[in-house]
Formats: sequence, structure tokens, C-alpha cells
Amino acid sequence: MLELTFSRAEPVDAEQLAALINSAYRGESSRQGWTTEADLLDGRRTEAADILDLIAGTESMILQCRRQNDLLGSVHLQKLDQQVQIGMLAVVPAMQGLGIGKRLLAAAEAEAKQAWLVKHFVMAVIPCRTELMAFYERRGYQRTGTIKAFPVNPALWQPKVAGLSLELLEKHL
Repeated sequence: MLELTFSRAEPVDAEQLAALINSAYRGESSRQGWTTEADLLDGRRTEAADILDLIAGTESMILQCRRQNDLLGSVHLQKLDQQVQIGMLAVVPAMQGLGIGKRLLAAAEAEAKQAWLVKHFVMAVIPCRTELMAFYERRGYQRTGTIKAFPVNPALWQPKVAGLSLELLEKHL
């Protein structure tokens, strides 16, 4: 098993985190892993300025996963009332399938539970990503049936397919 450390991201990590997240979600590099959105969306998932805002935000954190000094993964957590929204879970594409994402998600849930005393987690996933939905369901997340429109952000991304949406998933600890 890989020896991993988990810690909250600092502003100095923003550029590296943005590069990791973009490589895991979009573009040709993302095709090395199984979580790619390259066939669904063009452009970037995020940029360093957005990551800095998330790190600086109130009741917001990015948990990062490292092996020695190498950044292998990250996930964003945002407290909203008595629940935590989980987003942008990313693992280096060439390292996907080794259990890093599973361990990172568990560490994120534990960190949120300790920091904010919450036991309810929510996330939004593109429903046609059946393998990703199955990953989260194996971790105890349940589909709510609530569908919302996919966000529009032409400065960062452009849909390649029509009718993209997001389905909400939730988990109670």
C-alpha cells in the first residue's frame, strides 16, 4: 500500500493543485485515468485564482494527498449549513486505480467531520458517468434523483455534448 499523507492546502499550493485538477478532468492527459471528462467538455476545470479563493474561503478547505513531496490528489470541501459539499476530487491520471481516490475521500470525510462536526455529505456528478457514480455508491453515497443543470462557464469550459446535467448524491455518516 502506498504511504500517503493528507493535509490542508495552503495558498502556495494553488498552481500545482489547479494543474492536477485540470489534468485529471480535461484534455488528453486525463485519458490516462478513468475519471476523464475529455469526451464531454473542452477547456479547463479550474484555475489557480479559483483555487486560492477556495483555500481562503470561510468554511472551505482543499485536502491534498501526497506521497513524499509529490502531489497525487486533492478534494474540495465546503460547509453549507449542517452538510459538507464535496467537489473536484482529483487523482493524478496515471495513478488512478490504486486506491488513492478512495483513501482521499475517506480522509476528507474524516477531516470535515472533525473540523465542522457534520455527518451529512453531498456532491454533484454528471449522471452519464456511470463508472464514477458506481465508485461513489461503493463508498456509501446514494443517488437522490435530484437533477440540476450543468453550470455554464464559457471562460473555462465548453460542453462537447448537449444536455449535460448534474445529479446530487448524498451520504450520512
